[in-house]
Amino acid sequence: MDVNSFAPNLSFFFSNGVDPEYSVIGRVARKIWAKAMKIKYKANERSQMLKYHIQTSGRSLHAQEIDFNDIRTTLQALYAIYDNCNSLHTNAYDEAITTPTEESVRRAMAIQLIINRELGLAKNENPNQGSFIIEELTDLVEEAVLSEFDRITERGGVLGSMETMYQRGKIQEESLYYETLKHTGELPIIGVNTFLSSKGSPTVIPMEVIRATEEEKMQQIETLTNLHKRNASTSEKLLHDLQLAAIHNENMFEHIMEVSKYCSLGQITGALFEVGGQYRRNM
Repeated sequence: MDVNSFAPNLSFFFSNGVDPEYSVIGRVARKIWAKAMKIKYKANERSQMLKYHIQTSGRSLHAQEIDFNDIRTTLQALYAIYDNCNSLHTNAYDEAITTPTEESVRRAMAIQLIINRELGLAKNENPNQGSFIIEELTDLVEEAVLSEFDRITERGGVLGSMETMYQRGKIQEESLYYETLKHTGELPIIGVNTFLSSKGSPTVIPMEVIRATEEEKMQQIETLTNLHKRNASTSEKLLHDLQLAAIHNENMFEHIMEVSKYCSLGQITGALFEVGGQYRRNM
């Protein structure tokens, strides 16, 4: 592994849902994190202990047979909890259609609570430790991740790869591959492309679909206008400093933390578009 290609990331998402490699994603992340912190950053032992957050898969939520989404999220939550994640977000079943309702959010929270408070095996700190398949998957996934690091390094690191849109290309390729498998039926998704109901597994609209009212929209616009007026004297200099940091290829994190206290997201992105251009998808 070339540790110079390592870029810390403390949040992981299940993309395809319950693919086997996601059962060990935390174990692999901890191993790679520890090696990078020790070898590259010469960090102490405590810093080598990774804390990470897991969010269940948004892509595994389907508009057809939406009640089944809770089952998928439960299995993904089991993966995460058995892998000792430090925090967990479970998606609401209706997120494929609408902003989660109070009822669906309560169900999503119940998934975590039932696993943590009722499921006996989850009370064991590491129930999968020593399992052949877990150990084998850990080695395979770690090897695959490190190979990907090498490919990024060969392209000049993270920034060099971004210039050739390597990461974006890989994401698009994987997305197309996933959608192809889903549409051909090679990747079975219950209630979507196989084991359809007698009604054909139509899209199910929940009883409550949340949409912003006109009054709420106008209130947001008024809040934004007031923000611009209140911080007009401060925002111009902060945005200019942000642009200079971008032009001189400086670390922009500190600048963004400061400018976000006074400026809207639109102002920040607009300022960066002026000096860096706006991304246009290469078809």
